[in-house]
Amino acid sequence: MSLPDRIYPSRPEQVYLVGTCLVDSFYPDAGMDAIHLLQSCGVQVIFPQDQSCCGQPAWNSGYEDEARAVARTQLEAFAADIPVVVMMGSCAGMMHLEYPRVFAGQPEEKRALALAARTYEFSEFMVNVLNYQPMKDGKTSYQPLRVALHTSCSARRGMQVAAEHKALVESLPGVQVVEPARVTECCGFGGTFSVKQGDISAAMAADKADAMAATGADCIVSADCGCLMNIGGTLEKQGRPMATKHLATLLWESAVEAGK
Repeated sequence: MSLPDRIYPSRPEQVYLVGTCLVDSFYPDAGMDAIHLLQSCGVQVIFPQDQSCCGQPAWNSGYEDEARAVARTQLEAFAADIPVVVMMGSCAGMMHLEYPRVFAGQPEEKRALALAARTYEFSEFMVNVLNYQPMKDGKTSYQPLRVALHTSCSARRGMQVAAEHKALVESLPGVQVVEPARVTECCGFGGTFSVKQGDISAAMAADKADAMAATGADCIVSADCGCLMNIGGTLEKQGRPMATKHLATLLWESAVEAGK
């Protein structure tokens, strides 16, 4: 079972927002920033209180029945026929790419396909549906900011939204994107991989931390909180901390500064 070619809808009046476990637990401000940003674009944001984990950890670990049970909660929580915006590429990939497999041959198959088709990663939705354009009004008060941009493996290879990430950041007034070495390589997080293969994960994180530090950037920006936690935590342990921001936070801070 496969999804049809991606067709982006016209600007909607309402969207669902999937907070994801990591945003909810560790980056709640990024969730609020995403809500404010979407609202500033004239879109009503619906945040179902009964939403749950997308089921990815269980699915990737081979616990198919358990993953399916969790994913059923999402089918119920996001039942209305409106776009579903997901704040992390890995969770977006689970709902958009994997739900058709999770529910293949199941009674929920058609509902899963429908949900998958209207699920979008955050930057994908901002660029390809809302055509988001930061305010560029000739202001000179923007503080220059050098940003090291990290696109997660799931966002880059699964959802294929690396170009959208870069376009959004590069469009911000006063922001310079500096590219780290080995930009396409994994940071070592990989969800349960970082637990099951701790030594390998730590070595990969150390290499990514070296690359980020070498950029001389003011902060690291990503749309995947697991990567931010992994890279930022590694740099902190090494005694060379760098600020980290979710992409939604960077966009909203820029919008506030511009008076949008």
